[in-house]
This record gives sequence, C-alpha cells and structure tokens, in this order.
Amino acid sequence: MQNNKYFLLDFVFVVAVVVIALFVIKELNISYPLTVVNTSKSTELAVVGEGKIEVLPDTAYVSVGITIDNRASVKEVQDTINTINNKIIASLDKLDINKSDIKTANYSVYPNYKYENNISSISGYNGNATVQIKLKDTSLVPETISTVTEAGANQIQGVNFSVDKPELYREQAREKAIKNAREQAEKIAKDLGIRLGRITNIVESSGNQSSLLNNKSFPLSGGGGGAPNPEIEGGSQIITSAVTLYFEKK
Repeated sequence: MQNNKYFLLDFVFVVAVVVIALFVIKELNISYPLTVVNTSKSTELAVVGEGKIEVLPDTAYVSVGITIDNRASVKEVQDTINTINNKIIASLDKLDINKSDIKTANYSVYPNYKYENNISSISGYNGNATVQIKLKDTSLVPETISTVTEAGANQIQGVNFSVDKPELYREQAREKAIKNAREQAEKIAKDLGIRLGRITNIVESSGNQSSLLNNKSFPLSGGGGGAPNPEIEGGSQIITSAVTLYFEKK
C-alpha cells in the first residue's frame, strides 16, 4: 500500500508539471518552435529562427520559337529555319548580347501527312526550333522580344526571371535567421526564468526560393510593324533560410 501511495503521488506530480508547463506556454504566447532535449550534461533548448531576403531578379531568360509549316522539301524547311535563326542572332548582337548567351535548341523537321482513301502520303514538311536567350539586364526583355519578332521569330515560348547567384542572398538570409533564433531564445529564457549557456549545435534547413515570375507563351502573327514593346515585369523573389540553434540550459 505504501508503494502504491508513493506511485500515486509521483503520477500526480508529473501531471501537475505538464499542466503548468502547458499553461505557461499558452499564457506567454510562445508560438515559436520549441524543443527541450535531454543530454548527458544538461538540458538543451532548441529554437528555430527564420530569415527572409526580398530580391529583385537580375537575370532573364527569353525563349522564342521558329515554326515553319507545309514546305515542299526538308531542305526548304532547314534553309528557312537557318535563315531566320541567323537573323535573330544578328539582331541580338545589336543589343550587345553575347553569342555565348544565345542557344539554339529543339531543332526538328518532320513530314506532314495527308490521308485519302485510307492511304497516307506526305503533303509537305514542317519544322521548328527554339532560340534561348539569357539577358543579364532584365530591362532588355521588352526590346529583345520586339527585336527577335522583327527578325522572324513567330512564337514567344516563355519569359523567366531569376537571381543569378542566390547563394549570396541566402547567406544574408541565414544571418537574419541566426539573429532571429537568438532573440527568440533570449525571450523564451526570460519568460521561463532560465539562463542560456553556449550554443552546442546549429542546423540549417534547406532554403526556399519563392518567386513572382512572368512566364508567358503566345504565338505571333507577324513582324513588329512598329508595335509598342510588350510590358513585362520580373516581380521579386523571396529567399529564405531556417536555422535551429541548440543552447545549453543552465
């Protein structure tokens, strides 16, 4: 009976501690990720901090298409694509875009079939190619689209914006995350009446890179013809870092 009495008292004590802890967390509005880890030396307080950096994109990628339909021969399709492709490259040179930032891809030529009396025959040949352009000055996007259209591109397949070296900004976000975690740990320690010791470990989660991008794709029926340049905005990107700091709790 005596043992049962001590067991009951221990159980009531543990329940009371848990209830008090939950009450403190609720009353102090502790909404931060909080973990207490038992170690051989002492207990540890693990606090997660987050840092964010908003960045304007500094690089744009424009993909334009050359589409040729129903030509008499494969050679005619190839010659037409090559002629337009060369005109596009020459026009981009006038915008001081390096040839190393221009890439021709997805080049294909294929037959066009017609069917009569359940018999198929080749009625002509189609072809297409994609020219991918990297712009280190995002303000050139509208002028680039108009320029390649006048040179013969008949499809804008997409416009994407990005940050060329996100790791530089991720480092800044990490510094903010560490500062945020320290501030949270100090607040929690003050609210709970404990003292923090040294940092025993730091863990960084994979950073996210969310973005507001324009990614447009639309056919073009003709050349520029003096039409105004399209308005395309690159938006901004949010680069984040999350770190967990482990503090000795004294």
